[in-house]
Amino acid sequence: MKEGYVLRIAISILLGLALALAFNELTYRFLRSDERRTPQVIELVIPLGTAERVARGEDSLSLPADIAFVVGDTLVVRNEDSVTHQLGPVFIPAGSSASLTFDKVQNYAYACSFQTERYLDLNVREPLTFETRLLGAVFAGLPLGALLALYSLVAWPIEKKRHAKSLEPGA
Repeated sequence: MKEGYVLRIAISILLGLALALAFNELTYRFLRSDERRTPQVIELVIPLGTAERVARGEDSLSLPADIAFVVGDTLVVRNEDSVTHQLGPVFIPAGSSASLTFDKVQNYAYACSFQTERYLDLNVREPLTFETRLLGAVFAGLPLGALLALYSLVAWPIEKKRHAKSLEPGA
């Protein structure tokens, strides 16, 4: 009888892991996130006349509202404008460039002189690797397997084997 429980739980855990792995991979394929890439150098160019456009309240750069970086990325800001600009802790004199390397997962809200809102949100995330995808499947699959095992034991209980009494003559 004990073997029946162990077998049912083992099959349920394996089924939960397989379902979680399939679901994780399916969503991974559909989402096509930039976080799947390795760290790289990303260049941001501040064009000539940006300070004047910002002073008039016009958008100077067409930046996405939510820029996502991965740990290890380096943001290089090249200033082609005629005035010095600032992005967080970095000042970029006219005609030069400066860089920020992101070494940890964090959301930054930097002061930014080349945006009309005067700030820029930068989100740094962990790169999505095979190992993180596998861990996600395990962290989802084990609880799912445990729930499947419990449900199967409630829905289809394992019957106890009945021991027949032997009737021997003369006993």
